[in-house]
Amino acid sequence: MSSVLYDAQGPRAKRRNVVFTSLFLIALAAVVWWVYKNLSDKGQLDWEKWKPFFSSSEAWTTYILPGLKNTVIAAALSMVIALPLGAVLGISRMSDHAWVRVPAGVIVEFFRAIPVLILMIFGLALYSEYTNVSSDDRPLYAVITGLVLYNASVLAEIVRAGILALPKGQTEAAHAIGLRKTQTMTSILLPQAVTAMLPAIVSQLVVIVKDTALGGAVLTFPDLIAAVSPMSSYYGANTIASFTIVALIFIAINFALTSFASWLERRLRRSKKSTGAVLGADDVDDLNAAEVGGSYGTGAER
Repeated sequence: MSSVLYDAQGPRAKRRNVVFTSLFLIALAAVVWWVYKNLSDKGQLDWEKWKPFFSSSEAWTTYILPGLKNTVIAAALSMVIALPLGAVLGISRMSDHAWVRVPAGVIVEFFRAIPVLILMIFGLALYSEYTNVSSDDRPLYAVITGLVLYNASVLAEIVRAGILALPKGQTEAAHAIGLRKTQTMTSILLPQAVTAMLPAIVSQLVVIVKDTALGGAVLTFPDLIAAVSPMSSYYGANTIASFTIVALIFIAINFALTSFASWLERRLRRSKKSTGAVLGADDVDDLNAAEVGGSYGTGAER
């Protein structure tokens, strides 16, 4: 059966796809078996390696939960700061005034071009040399600084692209009814662009959550990744088990964030489709009476 997007496969194409699929599944099974066998031979699948995460709360209360708390704090603060800052920079890049548009463009292009890890390291050196922030808080401040500067620049481009993707007739209609540029942006363009931008924004928020791990790996920030090394040493070099548990926690956080965004997007789309006013029976009678009266009045004038 043919489709608008593709032609129906013939017998040879079907046989070829079956062969390729079978070869892929065989190769995948071989890789899975090779990984399983090597882990088993090295003792990484022994119950003793995994027991601390299922039979005792010590591993969670001592290592995982404190690291998770720091990860959530760094990610949440970075999101709260980067989202409005990115919106301001994105809107500023669309300004008609060069003294607003040019500096915003320079800031966005500069920080978007620098790797986030370099920004974190620079932030740590900055807080160490020129501020009175305590040594215990410097890694957290450095991680947040790097995440905010980089992701705000990326979010600025997402906001700008989302607004520019709207039909120009929206802006022209707003100006035709006398709305100022600020009113057009806040009342007409942004509400419509939010729904279109939401998937890209959520993807960037997921990046923020994952990039907190850079602070734990490089800046001694006590997050989930930093908790793996002491936890693995304490429980007998169960590195694979520790990283697996931490990876599952990251997956759960990002899945919850994505699910919430999907629910919010559906809700926004439904609210935009149901903006019509609902009239009661009395309202309909009043409208009918007004129309009848208007027609009589028109006839009398004639």
